[in-house]
Amino acid sequence: MIFAGCDIGSLTGKAVLIKDNRIISTQIIRVLSDPVRTAKVLMDATLEKAGLAYDSITRCCTTGYGRENIPFSNMNISEISCHGMGAHWLDNSIRTILDIGAEDSKIILIDEKGRVIDFAMNDKCAAGTGRCLDKLSKAINLRIEDIGGVSLKSRNPVNMTNVCSIYMELEVIRHLYEKTKIKDIAYGIHDAVASRIAYLAKSVKIEREITMTGGVSRNKGMIRSLGKILNVRFKQLSVEPQLAGAVGAAIFAMKEESNG
Repeated sequence: MIFAGCDIGSLTGKAVLIKDNRIISTQIIRVLSDPVRTAKVLMDATLEKAGLAYDSITRCCTTGYGRENIPFSNMNISEISCHGMGAHWLDNSIRTILDIGAEDSKIILIDEKGRVIDFAMNDKCAAGTGRCLDKLSKAINLRIEDIGGVSLKSRNPVNMTNVCSIYMELEVIRHLYEKTKIKDIAYGIHDAVASRIAYLAKSVKIEREITMTGGVSRNKGMIRSLGKILNVRFKQLSVEPQLAGAVGAAIFAMKEESNG
């Protein structure tokens, strides 16, 4: 039997296929004009990569934007539950997931079965999200894909005192005017964004077995800053961390089928 998980985010869509408790196909694409169209193109590509058709799927679970409206889906589950279950399936020692996407950030606590026991979410302030990081990258004329690597070259980060994304940008402009090295500004940006996420962490009890998911998990500079500020060492998952939500969705589909 083949189980599919489909996760539509604000910037990317992710899908996985699982057969015999093993991932057989994955795909990540940029989102299109609407979630339904994104999901169709995404699943088409995921199935094509595996040489399969839609009728090969035993059960499909969707999560993320528009999850209730995807025509080929049999069920839908919240993205918080899916990231928790996905991380657990990939590494059953994980107890805390830090999911940082473009529009929000979440800290998710799970038990030994991957079930969510607590979470904290920041979806009102941009300062602890990928969107903020993207905006500040552009302010120093770097692509968001590059700012993490640039920050790793610095050993002397600037101290950014503001926690609001608007004032952060003004602070970055001031450092540029003062001819501060770009790598030092980049490091300071990561520390500032990480500090905002660390503030969110105060509302839950973080367990040491922790991993990162979401698009920002690809940024090594953010991993360094968060690890330093939270005093943790992030565990690396066996697949692209962005796929955790889709993996969790597929596992929920598998569980639903086994429950009959």
